[in-house]
Amino acid sequence: MILDGKKGLVLNVVNKNSIGWGIAEAAAAHGALVGVGAQNERMLEGVAKLIDGDDRYRSFMVDFQDDAQLERLAATVREAYGSIDFLVHSAAFAKREDLAGRFIETSRDGFALALDVSAYSLVALCRALEGVLADDASVMALSYLGSVRAVGNYNVMGVAKAALESAVRYLAQDLGVRGIRVNTLSPGPINTVAARGVKDLVKMIDYVHEKAPLKRPFAQAEVAGSAVYLMSDLSRGVTGQVIYIDSGYNIVGM
Repeated sequence: MILDGKKGLVLNVVNKNSIGWGIAEAAAAHGALVGVGAQNERMLEGVAKLIDGDDRYRSFMVDFQDDAQLERLAATVREAYGSIDFLVHSAAFAKREDLAGRFIETSRDGFALALDVSAYSLVALCRALEGVLADDASVMALSYLGSVRAVGNYNVMGVAKAALESAVRYLAQDLGVRGIRVNTLSPGPINTVAARGVKDLVKMIDYVHEKAPLKRPFAQAEVAGSAVYLMSDLSRGVTGQVIYIDSGYNIVGM
């Protein structure tokens, strides 16, 4: 299998419909040992039900806004795995009121919160785990087309995702000396708990599926397939890139 012998983390997972869980399942199916993260004790209970004693998985808990928890995570991961070959950052948050109405009305604290949780957390996570990332490891983040286009109802999250994608490029520069590659997966709209904060999500999904060149739906499985490629040695020459998984919608003009 393509990921035989590899170990890594997918942080964080909310439920079975999370893109992160789809990635974790695909990685395990291809032979990897996968640490699955949860933000808090309540969500950790959900992760425990998902992995249900399967020895391909371990559960971890970390709140990306707490530097002490990030340091504890690094120590726990070192004890469990020694080093890791892949790291998936799957976290984003903005206040619901900052996703509605006009972007110009974004609150100062809402802007700071969205940038902290959705973008800076990747930097903090990589810094904390740099010592446990193996040479030639693969790091990936999750973004969305709203980072480079003005998407209705996405607002401050689009700005946060733009910052995230920029951070990926700078991290790729920093970590490349050890062969560690850092990339972004950018799926089209998918019906997840996180995405439901965006108004008219279902309409967005239907519109993209209708207008995209590939006239078929995409969901967690398609994202997971691209993630497995980035985790594998097949992607050793790829870093600092944004890989779109949206049936080609991102190329469509008028």
